Amino acid sequence: MANIKSQIKRIKTNEKARQRNASAKSAIRTAIKKVRLAVEAKDLAKAEELMNAAFRLIDKSVSDGIQHKNTAARQKGELSRLVNSIR
Repeated sequence: MANIKSQIKRIKTNEKARQRNASAKSAIRTAIKKVRLAVEAKDLAKAEELMNAAFRLIDKSVSDGIQHKNTAARQKGELSRLVNSIR
């Protein structure tokens, strides 16, 4: 454990940020999974609705610095291809 006051605070804030980031990433993975399930069920309307919700989460994660913009672009591209495959 650190002895320096500022380092003790840094450890605490880093842990809070790690938990917040983990929660956001988990929400993104869940949203992507829901889109995949809708595509497997061939439900285009639901898939598009869920895809838009996933896009919002992905874009927010980039603006919050949780994900890299290229990772987000790749995820969005994969989802778009999936949804377009059932059109």
